[in-house]
Amino acid sequence: MGTHQRIAASLLALGILGTAAFLRATAADQEIDTGPAMEAADAWLAHVDAGRYGQSWQDASQGFRDAVTREKWDQMVSPVRAQTGNLIARKVRSATYTRQLPNAPAGEYVVIIYDTRFERVPHAVETVTPMRESDGTWKVSGYYVKPG
Repeated sequence: MGTHQRIAASLLALGILGTAAFLRATAADQEIDTGPAMEAADAWLAHVDAGRYGQSWQDASQGFRDAVTREKWDQMVSPVRAQTGNLIARKVRSATYTRQLPNAPAGEYVVIIYDTRFERVPHAVETVTPMRESDGTWKVSGYYVKPG
């Protein structure tokens, strides 16, 4: 199994991604300011982009940290990002608020999909999923990157 497939399988196993149709159906009449969630995602991605995987783990949601140890996170993300190379550009394609994701606990989530260019992967899709923590802050609960 390739590195991209391993990280995809691991992250899917955490239940952090939903399908676009599911998200549209559950968020159709939800109105929420996604700005704070997007700011949390951007700050978290800055750590990942800089290779500060331990800090990205520390800044992730409690559920993320409970599901993946810091060491395992480093083992999962480091080889993937080594294959992609440095970030060239990232643009938000969509940000969708939902209260439910398949195989994830009930809560408030914003699923952010980015069109991303890396040094060695000119067309990639990143999905970052912040969730609202019990203290009201937004923290990343999932990350997925695949060639697009």
